[in-house]
Amino acid sequence: MTMSSKAIYASLLRPPVLHILRAAGFHATKPAVLDTLVDLTARYLSLLASNAAAHAQGNHHDLILTVTDIRMALQDVGAIWPQKSAMEEDLVGEEDMRGFDNFLKWMMGDEHREIRRVAGWIGTEAPLPGIDESAGREDFLTALKRKHNKTGESSRFQGTFLGTNAEEKPILIEGGPVESLQDWGRRLRKTSVKDNTPPSREPSSALTSCTGSPLTPI
Repeated sequence: MTMSSKAIYASLLRPPVLHILRAAGFHATKPAVLDTLVDLTARYLSLLASNAAAHAQGNHHDLILTVTDIRMALQDVGAIWPQKSAMEEDLVGEEDMRGFDNFLKWMMGDEHREIRRVAGWIGTEAPLPGIDESAGREDFLTALKRKHNKTGESSRFQGTFLGTNAEEKPILIEGGPVESLQDWGRRLRKTSVKDNTPPSREPSSALTSCTGSPLTPI
């Protein structure tokens, strides 16, 4: 039985939510409560991503996100405040960075140190007891993949959403007029273009085809 994409992403979101609960001081929770928190987290991230994509499309007409797009999306969901509007900033002549500065202080404060440790951001802070920083930054998912990959090769997850994309190899076709699927696709597109070419318009009636007829073809 194959898992749907929604179930896979929900399963991947469970460990971060559990780590956040653990870092906040909780040691146990009921499955129904955990499922509710995972669903709320997924909805929040989806709203943040959709707002960021909308701002990127409106600001520079593409889906390549910038810091400005993320900041505007964080303002939409209420993560950054207080913040003056763009009109107020133009009147004052300077950008209001209070909300962004407060957000950074909140994220980099002591109450989030355990979350940053789990997320792999311990390299920029003072060493924590029992943490080996010689390997550099490593998030929990990378550490989990390395733990379950006994061979030490990354090919186990290649071609899946947990690894790198698999290399595309040409599929050869034997016994036909074309040698690969790419050639077949190009030939099919050429054929469809020829079929869609409008034919030259013929006279609409026999009267217009008569010699010396005063009617002109439509």
